[in-house]
Amino acid sequence: MSVISELIRIEEDGTISFGNFELEKKSKLQDFEYRGDLYKVKTFHEITKLERNGMFVYESVPGTTVKHFAVEDTTVAFTVEGRQDAQITIQLENDREYEVFVDGSPVGDMKTNLSGKLVLSVELSGGVETSIRIEAR
Repeated sequence: MSVISELIRIEEDGTISFGNFELEKKSKLQDFEYRGDLYKVKTFHEITKLERNGMFVYESVPGTTVKHFAVEDTTVAFTVEGRQDAQITIQLENDREYEVFVDGSPVGDMKTNLSGKLVLSVELSGGVETSIRIEAR
């Protein structure tokens, strides 16, 4: 297992990593600058949440560690790790269809709701990273 001890960081490839599902007590870091935006992360074993400029980006219940989180025009990609299965909510485009891949395998099409949130469940177990890719259709 490798959690993010500094709660959020910029990786060498230009992506960000955040979250620490091993924390027993809620921790947060705000005003983290990345590509001209300010990020805030709240994380511990029960929940991990990321905001950009005060707006929702990512949430998992229970808490997770997210690595190499990258948002492009039509794709969101990252790896996620946690102690147990997690429900992940990601902010995307409103009322749009996406294809979701877990560990490279398609798991089907999903549509965001009117507020642009996409919710997926991911099977996780301690020490194993799972890759997620979400592509707009």
